Amino acid sequence: MKGTYIIVIYLMENSKIKIGSLGEIDFVKGYYLYIGSAMGNIGSTTLENRVKRHVSKPKNKKTFWHIDYLLTNKKCVITRIYLIPSLNRLECIIAIEISEISDNFIKDFGSTDCGCLCHLYYFQKFSGLKKMGESA
Repeated sequence: MKGTYIIVIYLMENSKIKIGSLGEIDFVKGYYLYIGSAMGNIGSTTLENRVKRHVSKPKNKKTFWHIDYLLTNKKCVITRIYLIPSLNRLECIIAIEISEISDNFIKDFGSTDCGCLCHLYYFQKFSGLKKMGESA
């Protein structure tokens, strides 16, 4: 299956975390939404396997993507994952939509392979994303 995913992460306390080539970043306690995509047909590039990789124990994987560095921090907890099966790459479209409702963002996080400002958005409080057509 191909598609896009959103990982909702709760950071339990303010933390300074090294994120690969981005260096040390100050993260504020709260919720972070990471938007990614997996457009492959087989192996690690499928939607299911990409998400499984992200949720696997840190000792079982190499830190490669920016999100890997964040998720290996013991103060981070994944609280929800949204899967959006699609044959089209929606990652950047969704990132732009989420940017409009977020409280802040981490510049360049997860967006080194596209033209987006970032793919990690901060929310002080987060109760979930509304389904299409659902009123606010």
